[in-house]
Amino acid sequence: MSLDQTKATVSGPDREVNDLTVDQLIFDEQGLIPAVIVDVLDGKVLMVAWMDKEALNRTIESGDVWFFSRSRQKYWRKGEESGNTLRAQEVAYDCDGDTLLIMCDLGGNHAACHTGQHSCFYRTFPLGKQKGAKRG
Repeated sequence: MSLDQTKATVSGPDREVNDLTVDQLIFDEQGLIPAVIVDVLDGKVLMVAWMDKEALNRTIESGDVWFFSRSRQKYWRKGEESGNTLRAQEVAYDCDGDTLLIMCDLGGNHAACHTGQHSCFYRTFPLGKQKGAKRG
């Protein structure tokens, strides 16, 4: 059985168990699907990147997390230059089959972001600062 035909299971209280293959996932018009990368130790979102079928199959097969770079039009394995590697512990997909969630162990100096931060999501907008808004 090819990796494209490998089954994954989705279950929930309001739906039957539904197995999808990689081929049945919903990729955009460029053949890409977003992948949300989460630290398996602390549950924080580390980054969001893009995968195509080949990158997803490489990830499933090797355990190393692979992406497809839209700007460079090539495959890249997280950590191949920085040493901050990602090892997949679980690859899940959402109820629509159009987004991936990859639980990972983060190697190297535990920086997923190219800036050296643990997560790419280290900047925030202040909330409740609008006129008349109250925080409570």
